[in-house]
Order: sequence, then C-alpha cells, then structure tokens
Amino acid sequence: MNKIGIIALGRYLPALTLTNKDIEKLVETTDEWIITRTGIRERRISAPGEKTSDLAIAAALDALRNSAVKAEDIEAIFVATVTPDSNFPSVACLVQKAIGAKRAFAYDISAACSGFLYALTTAKQFIASGQVKNALVIAADRFTSIIDWKDRNTCVLFGDGAGAAVLGKVAQGGILSEYMISDGEGAPLMGVIADKTRTPLDASVDSAKLPYVVMNGQELFKHAVPGMAEAVGIAAQKAGLSLDDIKCVVPHQANDRIIASVAKRAGIAKERFFINIDKYGNISAASVVVALCEAVEAGRIKKGDKVALVVFGAGLVAAANIVEWSY
Repeated sequence: MNKIGIIALGRYLPALTLTNKDIEKLVETTDEWIITRTGIRERRISAPGEKTSDLAIAAALDALRNSAVKAEDIEAIFVATVTPDSNFPSVACLVQKAIGAKRAFAYDISAACSGFLYALTTAKQFIASGQVKNALVIAADRFTSIIDWKDRNTCVLFGDGAGAAVLGKVAQGGILSEYMISDGEGAPLMGVIADKTRTPLDASVDSAKLPYVVMNGQELFKHAVPGMAEAVGIAAQKAGLSLDDIKCVVPHQANDRIIASVAKRAGIAKERFFINIDKYGNISAASVVVALCEAVEAGRIKKGDKVALVVFGAGLVAAANIVEWSY
C-alpha cells in the first residue's frame, strides 16, 4: 500500500487575546483558580464579523504556503467543525471557493473535538483507495460563539482558531495506524442547547436565549482519561509499536489535568506530551493540529519520529493516530 502522510501544516489564531484577568471581569473567578484547574492562561477570540470560514481559509492558505502542492491541484477538502457559518453551504465549500481549489470535492465533518483526526483518517482512506492523490484537512471553530459568558464552568475553557494539513503520498513513514470510537450513550454529557423555545411565532415567549454549550465536566473527565489512554494504546498496537517507541504525544488540549491523568494511565511520561493549552485554551477540533504544528516548529518532532495524536470529544467520540514523521 502506498505510504500516506502529512506533507505540510498550517494554522491561524485570531489576533485578539482574552486573558484570565479579562475573564475575572465577566464571572466570579480568578486567574489562579483557572490556571490551577485547567492550565489555561489565555485564549484567542475571533474579531467581530470574523467567521469560522475565515479561520479555515487562513489556516488552509498557511498550509499551502508550506507545501509544494498548489490550490488548483487539491482534489479533496475536509473541514472538521461544529460551528459552521450556517447549516449550509458547508465551510469546506467556502474554503474551496476562496482558495481556488476548483478540482476538489469538499464537505464538512462533525465530530466535536475529535474532528481533525476523524477527517484525517477519512482523507487517508480516499488517497489509499486511489480516488484522489492529495487532500486538504482543516479543523476550525469559533467555539466562543456558542459560549454562555455568564457560565464560569465553560467560558474559561474555550477559544477560537484553526489548523490545516496537506496529505499526500510520502517516501517513508506517514500515517501508520488509526483508531476511532464513538459512544452515543454519553451524548448528554455535553451539548449545545437553548433554555427556552426559539419559535419566533410563539407569543408566550418574550425572550429566548441563543443555544450555548452545557457540559458535565466531572463526568466528561471520567470518560476522557480512559478513552484517550485506551485509544493511544490501541493505535500503537495496530502500528506494531510499543508506547516506548513514541517520541512525542500530541493530545487534545482540553484540560491540563486530563492530559496529566492520560499520561499517568497510559504509562507515558508527561514530558513526552506537547502542551500549549496555556496559550489557547480548548479550540475544539483545531487543538490537536495547532499543537502538532507548534511541536514541529519547536523541534519536538523531527523526521523519522513516531508521533501519537490522540483526541476526545462530545458525542462521545475519541480517536488516535500513530504517525511516522515524514519531513
């Protein structure tokens, strides 16, 4: 089988920074409380009028600048998002138009914080089957657009951003294995709901609250830790590797306590995990690809290294990929 891997990465983070000190002015919390419980110091917030498609387009263009592949040669575009500009058209189609990828088919994938790895595996299968030669995989979310800024349990956690990867055939290494799993029984633990009906013709409703994220953090923690630890173990086994062979683990950046617990449960030193949650908070599906991009730039990942990507999200959904770095 042809070896298929990531041949370029890109990212985009909005310019506006929201610090913990800023959040202290919105809800009853403190910088120390947030850092101690989450590891987050600040997060990026989209500018007024800046849409998810804008984030996705910027990340896609950054990845293409870092690639020898031209936009007009891209054959497939997958965008992982849960905050699209609208129900349709898809963000992927908006990206296709903006970058001039006229040969590509495009669609969105909804798998919450696990979306990038779900999209990565989807793209790999299209290339492996011979249907396309390359693909552009993007994760983009404006999670702050669905946050209740009066709910301190959620508003401290999330930020906005996007990351992108160009996939194609590689001479060595590439994506060695993948593992995905879903558990719909856990769906009630996190979702986007409104507290009142939003039917505009209902005269009994004088106000309505826009849908916002609600979550049971303690229960999610209980699922996320074993879910991520199991996923990375299974993916390594499928790749014919032991966890000792993994040079760097790039996890979903949801909470530093979760990452520490995953490391302990999997028996991997936390020092082998790449963590940037302090700068960006949880940027949903984009977290893992933005972290991957920064890990490569920081020299934590080099050609030939075995890398584990592992994620967990609402749904419940989890995934892991083992990658032998190709450049």
